[in-house]
Amino acid sequence: MTGTIAGALMIDPSTTLPPPSPPRRGARWPFFLAVTFLAVGMSVALLWPVKVPYFAMSPGPIEPVADLVTIQDATTFELDGSAFLLTVGLKEVNAFEWLEARFFDPQVDLIPREAVRPSGVSREEMTRTNLQAMDASIDTAVFVALDRAGYEVGFTGSGVEVLQIVEGSPADGVLLLGDRITEIAGTAVVTETDAANVIRSFGIGDTITLSGTRGGEPLEVEITLVPHTELPDTAMVGVLLSTLDLEMVLPFEVKVDSRNIGGPSAGLIYAITLLDLLTEEDLLKGYRVAATGSIHFDETVGSIGGVRQKIYAARALGVDIVFVPTANYESALTAQGDGVEIVPVDTFQDALDYLDALAPKAERLASSS
Repeated sequence: MTGTIAGALMIDPSTTLPPPSPPRRGARWPFFLAVTFLAVGMSVALLWPVKVPYFAMSPGPIEPVADLVTIQDATTFELDGSAFLLTVGLKEVNAFEWLEARFFDPQVDLIPREAVRPSGVSREEMTRTNLQAMDASIDTAVFVALDRAGYEVGFTGSGVEVLQIVEGSPADGVLLLGDRITEIAGTAVVTETDAANVIRSFGIGDTITLSGTRGGEPLEVEITLVPHTELPDTAMVGVLLSTLDLEMVLPFEVKVDSRNIGGPSAGLIYAITLLDLLTEEDLLKGYRVAATGSIHFDETVGSIGGVRQKIYAARALGVDIVFVPTANYESALTAQGDGVEIVPVDTFQDALDYLDALAPKAERLASSS
């Protein structure tokens, strides 16, 4: 019996047995996945508040201009059509927002921080400057519209203030934001138009003296004029000026709500809307019209920023016509889509001529149906 059992347990030395199986372990990929998600989450949490030196410029809200205007003690006429104020949004971005804007959102442009808010300029100072520019544009639009409507308008001021300085211009490093100018080349200047007219009476290469005050102390600087960035045949100092203590003597009260929107670019659309409200002639003719561009007392239209974003906003609202400064026209075309007509203008009269030549929208729709 013993031999039989021993024989049954004997193993043939020629037989190969499989190695013993290692003890089973749980799968490791969930652990690695969790660690990866945790690391990414912590990185995002740490980096999200860190801003990069860029602003993202995106389409902003659109305001119906007629809702912002109040005219008292004067005859007004109902608009046949709609006029819209175009805006942009500006936001400091982090690295993730920068990547999204740079590679995935064609409606957003990235602007170096220095171009928006130069070093040494606080956010509060930038806001104040932009709001002052809007106030000046409203005043100018009111003057232009009332003057066109045949009303007598007077205005006074106490000189001009430097609101912006063009980088690399003759004024860069010579004039400072907030400088007050009361005399140019020996001629007293009361408004920004006075200042512009005096400067434009000189030629490129001429040296002129600007006198005024800086921080309450006397100021006198000499500047040699260079070609204007947009009008090569015109001389410039390289500053944006605003009239100090501007007061207009109006035949009736006109109030415009700026909605705390900054910058000078609403001037053109305010002028168009005010003139349409004050005259029996129908300017808009049933169209949805928007415009962007600063306007000056001599009715010239100046270039602005963010034109592409404003065109995208106008498209989203179904605007028919957008007036833009000629200097911004090529950039505006990069955002053009079906259904919106982009019209370049150099003067207020250019916009009026275009509207005057239009057939009323109702007639155009009837003829095309």
